[in-house]
Amino acid sequence: MTQQQLSGYAPTPPAARMENHGNAMVKIAMQSGQDVFARPGSMVAYEGFVQYEPNPPAVRQMASQWLTGEGAPLMKCSGDGLLFLADYGADVVCINLNDDALSVNGTNILAFDAHLQWGVQRVKGMAKFAGQGLFNVGIAGTGWVALTSRGTPIVVDCGRGEDETYVDPDALVAWSTNLKMKGKRSFKASSMIGRGSGEAYQLGFSGQGFVVVQPSEDSTDRLRARG
Repeated sequence: MTQQQLSGYAPTPPAARMENHGNAMVKIAMQSGQDVFARPGSMVAYEGFVQYEPNPPAVRQMASQWLTGEGAPLMKCSGDGLLFLADYGADVVCINLNDDALSVNGTNILAFDAHLQWGVQRVKGMAKFAGQGLFNVGIAGTGWVALTSRGTPIVVDCGRGEDETYVDPDALVAWSTNLKMKGKRSFKASSMIGRGSGEAYQLGFSGQGFVVVQPSEDSTDRLRARG
């Protein structure tokens, strides 16, 4: 086997702070003073000098509210070099926020710039349909976010037309928080949406922004309900 045969898999020079290396890996250009929060165990390789701090103080104070049930939901990565992260072969989506805000399912967070504002927030609009509150992780500011998706996701631009976009909550990854959202339940759609029986719940989005939807409906680790 020659080096030329492997050249197509070698990392290219960084073109952005966070970018894809293939579909299932994110490459992060690390610099001193520009730390990253990442999912524990997601590091698959790095070049240079990169250090890791599990369960840092900024995360520890949030841990009691975290929705994934993990004791240390994030680690802090710092240093200089290239950092490669992945999550069991899941597809990775890199998003550059420009004074924007996202609401993200906690299990779909792979990494984000540590200077971004973040915290657990209540998902409005579903309580009256599900009978209980739903919670998500809000990330806001200017910086990079890497999300995972179980399969190639679709990113729907809700500002392209006047029609609302309806999504199965079990397939929802993230959305722009400035979107208007409302819950909807339907008996007729129960055989088309989701895997259960009876009435189906959907989330409707409208306005300027986007919604990220994955081609998977695994409710065991989706938005967790809390009383």
